Amino acid sequence: MASEANSIQGGVMTLTPDAAHEKVSALIGAIPTALTEYRCPLCGKITGNYADLKQHYEVEHLGAVPPITVVLTLNGKNCEVLIEPHWTLKRTLQFRVGLTGAKHMCDKGVCGSCTVIMDGRSVLSCQMLAVECEGYDIQTVEGIAADPKWKPLIDAYCRWDAMQCGYCTTGFLVSAKNLLAKNPNPTEQECREALAGNICICGTYPRHAQAILEAAYLIANPPPPPAPPAGFGGPGGPGGFGGPPPAAS
Repeated sequence: MASEANSIQGGVMTLTPDAAHEKVSALIGAIPTALTEYRCPLCGKITGNYADLKQHYEVEHLGAVPPITVVLTLNGKNCEVLIEPHWTLKRTLQFRVGLTGAKHMCDKGVCGSCTVIMDGRSVLSCQMLAVECEGYDIQTVEGIAADPKWKPLIDAYCRWDAMQCGYCTTGFLVSAKNLLAKNPNPTEQECREALAGNICICGTYPRHAQAILEAAYLIANPPPPPAPPAGFGGPGGPGGFGGPPPAAS
């Protein structure tokens, strides 16, 4: 259980890596795949289907543009959302899906804090209309965190202190993951170029390349699994394949 993997020190709850992975996986799993109700954004009236919502607009909000339904493929899962046509992908992720890893910062396509991966390309979700994203495979930082393959990247960011306030970190992580997915053995200069579209007001730039280089090595050379403890039937332990039998009582 995730709650059992948490620790509380000085009144502050700290998530262990296993608990954090479990929580983000549960978050993605809880995203509904289909709408069950349709809420009018103007008056809050709820209808049971989209046709009734459109009829409601024609009667109660004549001349107003009704919301639309869009099916997004998020972290490998289809998700139907009801949005207004002008909503960006970032706003949709935050306010309709509950994925808040793509951060609201400049909202002008400059800082990179809202970066997501769309069909293998790093894109700024604040500059993409959600209606334009239907049919594309979208990966957010939550999807990266839920994939055990990329745990070394997240761990390396923590070890190298590649964040201070942390607000921009998710955008850096997404860009870093996209780099390693295309180039598993980048140079330091290639790391810097891949992160050129991400801004950190705290000035953590030197740490990012080092974290990515370490992650690249660990992904290519995973450490061996830990040996089983003695006495539990593992090789070399009492009762194990390579150890002596336990003493008779």
